Order: sequence, then C-alpha cells, then structure tokens
Amino acid sequence: MLLALDTSTRYASVTLADEDRVVASRAWHSKINHTAELMPAVVQVLESRGLTAKQLEGVAVALGPGGFSALRVGISVAKGLALVAKIPIIGIGTLDLEAYAYLKSGIPVCSLLEAGREECATALYGPDGVRLRDDRVCSAEDLVAEVADRASGPAIFCGEGITGWEDAIGGALGAKAQIVRPVPAARGWALALIAREKLISGETGDLITLQPEYLRMPSIGVPKQRDRVAQTGRRNR
Repeated sequence: MLLALDTSTRYASVTLADEDRVVASRAWHSKINHTAELMPAVVQVLESRGLTAKQLEGVAVALGPGGFSALRVGISVAKGLALVAKIPIIGIGTLDLEAYAYLKSGIPVCSLLEAGREECATALYGPDGVRLRDDRVCSAEDLVAEVADRASGPAIFCGEGITGWEDAIGGALGAKAQIVRPVPAARGWALALIAREKLISGETGDLITLQPEYLRMPSIGVPKQRDRVAQTGRRNR
C-alpha cells in the first residue's frame, strides 16, 4: 500500500492505493488551514484499512507549486511518516498531477494553478506527453501567446487555475482551447499512480533534499529559492 498526501492548494487529499487501485481516500476544501486537518485524515484513511504507517510501501507528497504554509504541512507530515516508518518518500510536482490524465491524448497539454496577482503557475507538455519547459508563473495573455506559438492545433487546458481564466483562454484561442474543468480529488489518484511508477523504478526522494516549490515566499526573513530540489533516485531506508 502507498499513501499519497496533497496539500498544495485549498483542496487537500489523502489517498491510499494498492498498486494501481485506490482503496481509500479523503478529499476536502480547507477553510482554515491544513495543519489541524491533515493528520486526522491520514489516521482515518489508514484505520479504514486496519493499517499503520510501518505497513506502507512508501509515502508520496505533492511538491507544489502552492502556498507556503500549506506545502510545509504536507511535506513535513510526509517526511515524518517516512522517517518513523523507515519507508521511501516520493515527491511529485502538482502541475504534473493536474496534467497526468491527459498526457496520452496526443495533443499538447497546459496545466494551471492559481498564483494570485492575476497570474497562474503553468506547465506545458507536448503531444508526446513530455514537458516543454519548467513551471512558470505568468499572465493569461503571456500563456495564450506561448501556447499559440508552440501549438498549431488544439491544446488541452486543465487544473484548478483554469477556473478564473476560462473566458480569456477560450476567447483568445476559440475552438483550439479544449478546456477541462478541474476535479481536485483526481490529483490524489494521479499522485498515487505516478508515485507507484517511481517507487518501482527506484526513483525515490531524499528526506533532507526533498523541497517544495512555493508560489510566493513569505515577505519576512531572508530570500529563498522557489525551485524545488531534484530527487536523488535512491531509497530512504
């Protein structure tokens, strides 16, 4: 069994998967913060199957981009479980999770997450499902121009960030924009499936170097890098 935790946005989820099958999950919209809600959800999901953390094969966590406090909660809990239970940890970018279900469609995919200040964090994937660039925070106008330049035909737009940009993207690209409404709970399923693939291939993270990708760093304190650290491809035992 593999446990997957996602606190990258206000929509959080805890998913328990047995190979490629989700056997228990809980998803919710957090009106307060994830600090008081995540661990009770983890306990509830594990107890529903009579499991303890030490019986898990690994724990997966969404790395963002996302809010500073929300990501810290999810990654801290994931690292704590991995450390105590001595199981591997696997981190996956949230934009990859949003795009996962559409990457075999044969057309370009753009996944979006709201970043505030009338911007979105975005990722682009080619018709073969391969990333075209790193995550980028941009305006709707910049994104539409980039997609129009890279894709001559239709493109799929997905993720939570599409909600506020649907009119702008549809108005600029017309029928070429295949807009998919977000299903936040589906990220947990994608996180569990991608993590399973990485667990099998030995692409697991390092408890020390695994880092979140923040949308905005807090204004207090010294400047920090927003980019997440690449995984090392070894198990934590």
